[in-house]
Amino acid sequence: MAERSFAKEVEKLRLGDGDEFRGEGILAVTKALLQSGVSYVAGYQGAPISHLMDVLTDANDILNELGVHFEHSASEATATATLAASVNYPLRGAVTFKSTVGTNVASDALANLASGGVTGGALLIVGEDYGEGSSIMQERSHAFAMKSQVWLLDPRPNLVSMVNAVEQGFALSEASNTPVMLELRIRACHVHGRFPTRDNVRPSFTLKDAIEAPVRDVNRIVLPPASYLHEQEKISRRWPAAVQYIQDHHLNEFFGEGTADVGIVMQGGLYNAVLRGLELLGLADAFGNSRIPLYVLNVTYPLVDAEFTSFCAGKRAILIVEEGQPDFIEQAVHAILRRADVQTKVHGKDMLTLAGEYTGGVVVKGLAAFLNKHLPDSVAERPLPVAARPVPPLARLEGNPKAFAIQAAASQVQGRPPSFCTGCPERPIFTAMKLIERELGTHHVSCDIGCHLFSVLPPFNIGATTMGYGLGWAGASAFNSGDTAKRTIAIMGDGGFWHNGLTSGVGNAVFNETDNLLVVIDNGYSAATGGQDVLSSKAANAIRSTNNPIEKAVRGVGVKWVRTVDNTYSLTRMRDALREALTTPSKGPKVIVAQSECMLNRQRREKPLVRKQIADGGRVVRERFGIDPDTCTGDHSCIRLSGCPSLTIKPNPDPLRTDPIATVIDSCVGCGLCGEVAHAAVLCPSFYRAGIINNPTRWDRFKLRLRTAVIGALQDRIARRLEGITA
Repeated sequence: MAERSFAKEVEKLRLGDGDEFRGEGILAVTKALLQSGVSYVAGYQGAPISHLMDVLTDANDILNELGVHFEHSASEATATATLAASVNYPLRGAVTFKSTVGTNVASDALANLASGGVTGGALLIVGEDYGEGSSIMQERSHAFAMKSQVWLLDPRPNLVSMVNAVEQGFALSEASNTPVMLELRIRACHVHGRFPTRDNVRPSFTLKDAIEAPVRDVNRIVLPPASYLHEQEKISRRWPAAVQYIQDHHLNEFFGEGTADVGIVMQGGLYNAVLRGLELLGLADAFGNSRIPLYVLNVTYPLVDAEFTSFCAGKRAILIVEEGQPDFIEQAVHAILRRADVQTKVHGKDMLTLAGEYTGGVVVKGLAAFLNKHLPDSVAERPLPVAARPVPPLARLEGNPKAFAIQAAASQVQGRPPSFCTGCPERPIFTAMKLIERELGTHHVSCDIGCHLFSVLPPFNIGATTMGYGLGWAGASAFNSGDTAKRTIAIMGDGGFWHNGLTSGVGNAVFNETDNLLVVIDNGYSAATGGQDVLSSKAANAIRSTNNPIEKAVRGVGVKWVRTVDNTYSLTRMRDALREALTTPSKGPKVIVAQSECMLNRQRREKPLVRKQIADGGRVVRERFGIDPDTCTGDHSCIRLSGCPSLTIKPNPDPLRTDPIATVIDSCVGCGLCGEVAHAAVLCPSFYRAGIINNPTRWDRFKLRLRTAVIGALQDRIARRLEGITA
């Protein structure tokens, strides 16, 4: 079950000449692919580009009508290798995945593809996951473009520019026989807007034509001596062809020329931030009219020397707005201008931050610093926006009660690390591990990429390393030692398992006769990337093969000790399986498959059905858990061993006790883990389970009256007895 359905929106992909598309960036990119005559599309989901795979899945009927082949790739390397179809044939192909972790996985295939070159247009659409909202290491796609010499597009984040980048990307690829990478930041993926559409194009040369009339060119294969020729060809023919195409088709853009003797150069994806910054400084308006010359690099690699020297001619200084590090563009511009003997002063990281996302506040401060140095009169009479000013010390805010209150409140806000969702089925797995720690001591735990990586944070504090998607067990390979009876534990999700883990982790462990444990967390789909189906998904998929058990796969490569726990909320079963795996005298690799559906996706699916059932008058029982305030001792072990967001504290109702007691708030989804924790850890009997009934029957109402009467009578009896004792 995908995180979001585009079943209705994909009908916009049928728009033709004279129509206007209105919608989200991801849909616009898909429409551009179809307008470009793409023959095949493949990819692997990952933020911020996951929804592109979801759109393509929901648009499968439209793709079939146009003869476009679409695949969910096993990994980013698989996706990139799919572009081999464009090496010998005039087929336009596109693949998509997240960067930079996805580009890391794809880099071997990308290097080979770029070396031999392509005949048809080959486009790699990567979600540039850089900045404050990212969940990965902070690196940029630019290095991959330079390393393998593929051209990198970074269009302005509006639909017209993005659609143009897709269409021109294919043409640029064909003109220079080189793959083209199109990077889209999260704001570009989800920006809304409009653009005039054209008819979708059915490929004139099809996959069927290629299969039935195969072509072979040994000079395109990366094998000496051809591989040496590829390097020379990149420099002597492909690069000049790309530069010529970029210039002839004006892929880069110039704004506000002739307005000042300084200028600003920026990556296309940062155009909106720069323009907004200039607007706040009174040097541009919301419609793109700038009083400072702007050079927008919709193509950030290769750079065009002639455009730079032309832009810098007659200018005292330029500012390069290049997000992230290293400063690839700034270094290249220094070399370009020095070779051309252009003495324009180049600023960049000296005015802006060396690393980190270029948010609106960061950009406006950098622009102000540059303009105050080189055009002081332009901003001298206009104060910086409040957001760009440094926050004054607390002592200086006493004359401003509102500012003082904000500052005082901010000093009390606690850091909130990411954690599992309410009712997450992965939480009891790590609760069970904490319980096993009490019995067997701590173990080295090798983590993986996915929601389960939150286990490294409080309250679990489990996990030592993570080396990449599906590399959880590989990350413990050095500990395949027979010198100790203590076993290591590795974690892996079902998405990572099928992506890379089956070979790099399980196969490697079998081959090297490891005696350690792997826990595979099976949500029934790739939960962390948005609920896309994988080989082991439980749901039937009309266009993919599912229901291939993980246990069967690991046994197939030689694992003999395998246990499947089909309900992770059963804390005792999880604890017992872990204990057995870590203490059994049986040697060899051990695998526990821990199965339960992602609660977030389950709630997305079930809540609308429950609401409809209630609205239709149907009887619905929802389970919720609570804590008896008179029984709770305030020990809080339930919170320490669960960390559920629905578990919190409140003041103790007993005036003789000062410790706050635990309580369950309304966000509870009734997973039952808190009660399981209380039972398995032998904590306390304060937890209770309640059934909330909507549209109760007569029988339900009768039982309620009966219970109320009996409980009331017993309470009155206790009250009378206490009164007698007091008297």
